[in-house]
Amino acid sequence: MHYKKTNFRSYFVSFDDGSRLEIMTKPEITDDKKNSARTGYIHLSFSVGSKEKVDTLTEKLKSDGYEVLSGRRTTGDGYYESCILGVEKNQIELTE
Repeated sequence: MHYKKTNFRSYFVSFDDGSRLEIMTKPEITDDKKNSARTGYIHLSFSVGSKEKVDTLTEKLKSDGYEVLSGRRTTGDGYYESCILGVEKNQIELTE
C-alpha cells in the first residue's frame, strides 16, 4: 500500500496461523538513536480484539504514565488503533 500524500509505503506478509508482519518505510526515516522514525525495530502492533479493548488498554497505559502518541482513531486503511511510546522508545500500536 502506498499513501502518496505522505509517501508512506507498507507491505504485509501473512502467515498460516493468522499472524501478519508489516514492513513499512517513509522518506524521513533516520538512523538517530531515539527518533521514532528511524531504521530498525521501532514499532509493534497488537490486535486486542475490539474497539472497547483498545480504549480501555490505552487509558490504562496512559494512567500508568506511558505517553500516548496518537489517540484512538480509525486510520486511512480502516484500522481502529492507538499508539503508545514504550519504555525503549518503540511505538506500541493497539488495534481492534
